[in-house]
Amino acid sequence: MYCEGLNLRLLGSFKDHDGFDGVMLGLPGAGYHLEFVVSHHHPVPPNPTVEDLLVLYLSDHAEWEAACACMRAAGFAQVPSANPYWDAHGATFADHDGYRTVLQNAKSPA
Repeated sequence: MYCEGLNLRLLGSFKDHDGFDGVMLGLPGAGYHLEFVVSHHHPVPPNPTVEDLLVLYLSDHAEWEAACACMRAAGFAQVPSANPYWDAHGATFADHDGYRTVLQNAKSPA
């Protein structure tokens, strides 16, 4: 879902590493990745809140629109943000567990 929606690549994975399985998704050489982990011995139910956000800035409007279309095609639900700031110039998407990603059509402040 995240690979298709955010154009990420599978950078690595592991099985039964001290009881944990996981995948690492990201862009090669970017210096960061998202890691999704599951423990079969100590299952943890998803517990997202509306303020737990992954925020990505896309300053080019056409690129932002294309990214939003990719998120919808990948199965993310576009949802209103709890904070109206994100809806003013962006779009918020929720995955099947309720975790949220904001695609903000603006230049990153960082």
